[in-house]
Amino acid sequence: MEAYPIAVITGATSGLGQLAAIELAKRGTRLVLTARNKERAATTRNRIKAFAPSVKVDFFYGDLSLMEDVKRIGNEIEAAYPQIDILINNAGLHGFKQRITKEGFPEMMAVNYLAPWLLTHTLLNSLTESKNARIVNVASEASRNHGELKLPEDLTDTSDFTAKGSSLIYGKTKLLNIMFTGELGRRLDGTGVAVNALNPGFNVTGLGRELGFSSVLVKILNALHIGDPRKGADIIVRLAADSQYQGVTEGYFNVGTGKSIVPIYPGGDIKMQNQLWDATKKLLQQKSFVD
Repeated sequence: MEAYPIAVITGATSGLGQLAAIELAKRGTRLVLTARNKERAATTRNRIKAFAPSVKVDFFYGDLSLMEDVKRIGNEIEAAYPQIDILINNAGLHGFKQRITKEGFPEMMAVNYLAPWLLTHTLLNSLTESKNARIVNVASEASRNHGELKLPEDLTDTSDFTAKGSSLIYGKTKLLNIMFTGELGRRLDGTGVAVNALNPGFNVTGLGRELGFSSVLVKILNALHIGDPRKGADIIVRLAADSQYQGVTEGYFNVGTGKSIVPIYPGGDIKMQNQLWDATKKLLQQKSFVD
């Protein structure tokens, strides 16, 4: 009996994550997806099944802005799937005002960076069991607009910001995704687990959900064929499954061409990557989310 690869994907109930899930399903991949509620999960399951009727889709429920949920979801997935072949950390948020989670974290930092860090950490045993797993982190060239990086302060900075200032915070979270990718790749050297990040390009899927004009703007951009999410989903799937990237790790790759990108400083700085890792682990240990 042929064993199908198992892929865990966050943020798969809409946008790039859903498109990537559909494409992987068409290739025979078994899907393990996160969702906030059962209604959106059911809609997503039906969409995926329309393209790949025989695919198995399993959902785990929780709020990725809450580390207690991320940890619980990770533990539940690990218990159900002792071997995982693909992890796609895709879920992301661009908030236009500061919101603080009940755990005291700034929401955008929690969803975009702390959640993928913690989920990956929780699933490492299942990933290393594969001997040939791939971790794919959705970063962005928005990382080039990140202001000044301050560690560990940025991880818990709950200062208010304007809609304009939100871009710096969003860019910073995406810079941290790139840095996390490099450090994790080195730490997993010799395990058979590859870790790469990508720039999905400009996509209309999550564009300004909190801005009143976003739906109108999306229609205009779609009419102009700007921000096609299929391109962003394509590079996610290629990194997750194509032979071209077999054995490639610690990279950062571009939408469309699939070519390597040199991240802006300190994205590729090993010392800073290590400092970020230590600060993140210490923070999550203090809150008892990491042993």
